[in-house]
Amino acid sequence: MKSDYLFTTQRLGFRNWKEEDIPEFAAINSDEDVMEHFPKTLTIQETTAFVERLQNHFEQFGYTYFAVEVLETDELIGFIGLTYQDFEAEFTPATDIGWRLKKSAWGKGYATEGARRCLEFAFHDLKLKRIVSIRTESNSKSENVMSKIGLRKKG
Repeated sequence: MKSDYLFTTQRLGFRNWKEEDIPEFAAINSDEDVMEHFPKTLTIQETTAFVERLQNHFEQFGYTYFAVEVLETDELIGFIGLTYQDFEAEFTPATDIGWRLKKSAWGKGYATEGARRCLEFAFHDLKLKRIVSIRTESNSKSENVMSKIGLRKKG
């Protein structure tokens, strides 16, 4: 196991972000299929700023949308993790669980496997009491993962 993994699953390693992740993460964020349920794709500058926010979030809270690698290959496939959300909504403030994976990682069960492990981390290690997950109405793939990890639909 790489020493910089905070935790692993059978196939995935979870860690904080590094500057050298930015080019690969920018490629993921610029993929129109990956970003279908987001307002727009992200530029390299926007990805750099996002990574900095994720690193700062980790420093403040001890968790973030973690950089996720396939253990067998050390390939960065995107993020799975947790962030504190305090934008105005009926369910905030709350800790959100979310994921964004490159297309080549789709359909392999990584999002479900990783999200289950992040929930375990949230409840057992961080002692959080409540986790939410947010999706657009049209994002049935994310709703499927949410259901598989035991989240109940509200709203």
